[in-house]
Amino acid sequence: MAKIEVKVPDIGDFKDVPIIEILVKPGDAVTAEQPLLTLESDKATLEVPAPSAGVVAAIVAKVGDKVSMGTPLLTLEAAAGAPAAAAQPAPKAEAAPPAAPPAPAVPIAVARDVAPAPAKPAPARPSTLAVDFSGVFAGPAARRLARELDIDLTALQGTGDKGRITVADIKIAARGGGGGGTGLPEVPAVDFAKFGPVETVPLSRIKRISGPRLHASWVNVPHVTHSDEADITELEAFRRALDDAAKADKTAPYRVSLLPLLMKASVATLKAFPAFNSALAPAKDALIYRHYWHIGVAVDTPDGLVVAVVKDVDKKGVVELARELGALSAKAREGKLAPTEMQGATFTISSLGGIGGTAFTPIVNAPEVAILGVVRARMAPLWDGQAFQPRLMLPLCLSYDHRVIDGAAAARFMRRLCDTATDMRRVLL
Repeated sequence: MAKIEVKVPDIGDFKDVPIIEILVKPGDAVTAEQPLLTLESDKATLEVPAPSAGVVAAIVAKVGDKVSMGTPLLTLEAAAGAPAAAAQPAPKAEAAPPAAPPAPAVPIAVARDVAPAPAKPAPARPSTLAVDFSGVFAGPAARRLARELDIDLTALQGTGDKGRITVADIKIAARGGGGGGTGLPEVPAVDFAKFGPVETVPLSRIKRISGPRLHASWVNVPHVTHSDEADITELEAFRRALDDAAKADKTAPYRVSLLPLLMKASVATLKAFPAFNSALAPAKDALIYRHYWHIGVAVDTPDGLVVAVVKDVDKKGVVELARELGALSAKAREGKLAPTEMQGATFTISSLGGIGGTAFTPIVNAPEVAILGVVRARMAPLWDGQAFQPRLMLPLCLSYDHRVIDGAAAARFMRRLCDTATDMRRVLL
């Protein structure tokens, strides 16, 4: 059988990414696309898939190794008749946002039937300790929080799946292992089986990764939500015309939802209010103004919400955005988004318009400072000065980081956004 050397594929801008888990051992039979190893950057967990079916011959990497694109990982003996892979597929990655939001913006808390063992109090970390905690089984959010609180991860016992150190473990350690201190109190564990039949179903990998990130954002960012309404009567008529033309395209049919139009309206508003496209500097003493407009869009998948990022929205037309958004959404639902397709957002949109609702509070996808929530439009009577007219009104909800944005700025931003959605000619201004 032919031998295939499996290397780290293209993982975008990530370099020196630690290996946190090896999922196979020599002699294991694997199928094409089966995850072999798990890498972890500060933003995402990446699974390296098998390029083809075969048997693991040798593993040259180990947990804790830092790898980059092209680093050898293991050797496969290809199965007889298996086609040779021309290029190794990009790793499957699951975002640790977006925006979002998931729904895009509600973190899921899971009560355990048995109370987890309390983490040991962490001693003060000596200044010589490496801050990347190589070889420690902990996620990006946990590592970041440990650095912020000066907690030594090597001294903690994880209570997560397979001993993984969670954000909750670090907070317990920060307050001395349990009662008092500055940490948040834990929700008491309940033995639900005492009250009736129960079934424990593991969270999907996406939710296990995104949950701590959403929790960290909710705890660290002072959220405020401002709601407003846009009259999209004419905009919806325009969208329907574009969608009819898209469906009639015999070469490559596509759909035009309201999202591409809202993306264009958002970018026009972000340019008028640049603080909403900024990020708070790590030292929390300055704003980093980003002169590019990459919009994250929360995509509903069978395993949970994933934020796909559409780059340079200001340089693309509505039709191009509709095609790109459709392609990214399809890849997200199939679990095939590349790491670079989930990075770099400056502002996120979470739309529940296809489902319903009247308002909600999306969680800010830090380090972004604002996120737009969209719910279902409804017909409502609007007074035109002489009579009530039926108009299609779209509720919009903006959650923002109050350390960067105050209420008056948020109100002006939303009014400008609503006016732009009402009359898209404002995009040209």
